[in-house]
Amino acid sequence: MVKLALALTAVLAASASAFVPSTVHQLSRADVAAPSPVVLEMANGERRKKALKTLAKAASALSTVALATTAAPPAAFAAKAAAEVVETVETVDNTKKLVGLGAGAVAAGAAALKIAGIGGEAKQDFLEAEPYWDQSTVPVNVYKNKAPFTGKVVSTKRIVGPKATGETCHIVIDHEGDFPYWEGQSWGVIPPGVREKDGKPHAVRLYSIASSRYGDDMTGKTGSLCVRRATYWCPELKADDPAKKGICSNFLCDTTAGDEVMMTGPAGKVMLMPEEDPKTDYIMVATGTGIAPYRGFIRRLFTENTPAGSAYKGEAWLFLGVANSDALLYDDEWQEVKKNY
Repeated sequence: MVKLALALTAVLAASASAFVPSTVHQLSRADVAAPSPVVLEMANGERRKKALKTLAKAASALSTVALATTAAPPAAFAAKAAAEVVETVETVDNTKKLVGLGAGAVAAGAAALKIAGIGGEAKQDFLEAEPYWDQSTVPVNVYKNKAPFTGKVVSTKRIVGPKATGETCHIVIDHEGDFPYWEGQSWGVIPPGVREKDGKPHAVRLYSIASSRYGDDMTGKTGSLCVRRATYWCPELKADDPAKKGICSNFLCDTTAGDEVMMTGPAGKVMLMPEEDPKTDYIMVATGTGIAPYRGFIRRLFTENTPAGSAYKGEAWLFLGVANSDALLYDDEWQEVKKNY
């Protein structure tokens, strides 16, 4: 039996003892009733047509529209100009709810993804080892400080509410498929400029990758970072001291689409998913942006149509601690997965 348990915990920042789950949800794949062939036909036929018509009215200029059913992975439908991009989120009745993410959030091409029932089913299996759980070919330190990779920012989006303690951004970076990584690894980022004290380039900062190896658009050509802007409040100035702000986090949070990012890695093999036994249980505990690698885990197991997700029969527990409810990260994704499983 496959279960996903979520404990999304809003805690007081000043009290370590406050890190106690307020709610724990357990759901199983068995809780989602299998639809009849008639329902699937509706989802693949009339409902898809209606969804496309509705979408065309709501967003007249789309670059990519993803549609799928629970049994089929998200697929892409290319339209003309790009004004808005939508992501698909699964619902229990095997249709898809279209959620606007802003231009560039999903940049999949029709060549990589197909609409189930029109262009054939697409699976997230083209970046897998053989067998999928074999870690002998994990890419490590392909790009280094002296010869970094240059990625391009697709989008940078604030993902916390106005009452959150600080600003956290979700940054999608295009690597054109030339910078593969696995869930649980990190990317190194070299901020532009030099250090004031000696004029040397800034050191590399490591950030856990917040997407699966297929990226948020599932093309295998992007990756995402979850970054909190580092600032220092000066009690004397009674304001943020710009001289003490985080160099790299502020650079990343200030990026816009098209900006270049110098990157190294991917780094690390310690946090790789133990996939050989599909009954392995996952207990994931994080505070703040520490959620980043676990987002990749959960997308691989429950959101994407991967060999690991299809085979998984264990339990996955997620405990996330934040300062308040406005600081919850990716809560819409956790709730959607919880609803489906």
